[in-house]
Amino acid sequence: MLNNYFSKFILESGTDEAGRGCLAGPVTAAAVILPQDFKNTILNDSKQLSEKTREKLRPIIESQAISFAVTHLHPDEIDEINILNASMKGMQECILKLNLTPEFIIVDGNRPLNVKLGMKNTFGKQFSKAEIELLKSIPNQSIVKGDSKYMSIAAASILAKTYRDEYMDRIHEEFPMYNWKKNKGYPTKEHREAIQKYGVTKYHRMTFRLLPEKDLFDL
Repeated sequence: MLNNYFSKFILESGTDEAGRGCLAGPVTAAAVILPQDFKNTILNDSKQLSEKTREKLRPIIESQAISFAVTHLHPDEIDEINILNASMKGMQECILKLNLTPEFIIVDGNRPLNVKLGMKNTFGKQFSKAEIELLKSIPNQSIVKGDSKYMSIAAASILAKTYRDEYMDRIHEEFPMYNWKKNKGYPTKEHREAIQKYGVTKYHRMTFRLLPEKDLFDL
């Protein structure tokens, strides 16, 4: 079983993202504050669980969490500020969307949450001075592979993954030839062959290598 809390604070939020390595669709972030006595024997890093198990866990997390938030950052914003900054900004936005301000934040990965605050980009949310100061004021700790160590980060990974998959299923109906319902926008052979055949869409990340270099001139 995963650890409940990293800190001694009552309101500790875990945060994570999904879809960083995709060629199409948003990067989706989530933040979750769980009760200190939360228990679940199957909760784990979303990548270690089947789709069926993730879907089973989602309503449990949502109903038992003290607070949770999910946000999508779309390809135009990803292309402007890059995927690493977009992933971090998505998690920052989720913290601001929580119904309660966390006293401590644990972040999956190796970067602190409060880096690159208040970027003046064209697309997406612009942080106010008050929001920037709030994010700066909350202590946080990055934890490598935190989604396989702490329940709140694992819960955030589940919500980020299931909400993003749901989004990709919806846009699949608009562009079924890319089969996003199955590949979720990841760089599978099937997805790249569809890009080669049909070209790119408004959902593709234009700063990513959508095709192997030898095929780029055909786009």
